[in-house]
Amino acid sequence: MELKEQVRAFVTSNFYVADPAALEDEASLLDRGIIDSTGVLEVIFFIEETFGIKVEDSEMLPDNLDSIDRIANFVVRKKS
Repeated sequence: MELKEQVRAFVTSNFYVADPAALEDEASLLDRGIIDSTGVLEVIFFIEETFGIKVEDSEMLPDNLDSIDRIANFVVRKKS
């Protein structure tokens, strides 16, 4: 499964998304109310467990974790 598809599957199965097919990859998960601060922690746990990377405190930013695109790009950067 493609990385972005894995992230999308996690988000849509673990958080309430009214219409998963309409959720754009670049849409802000925080602004849309899909995840909150606790949800961010769940996303971090998912990243660490699924991809075997450590998310540092300084990396816990919307720039890295606020959309399907940003999460996927963050994982690619960390793994390279």
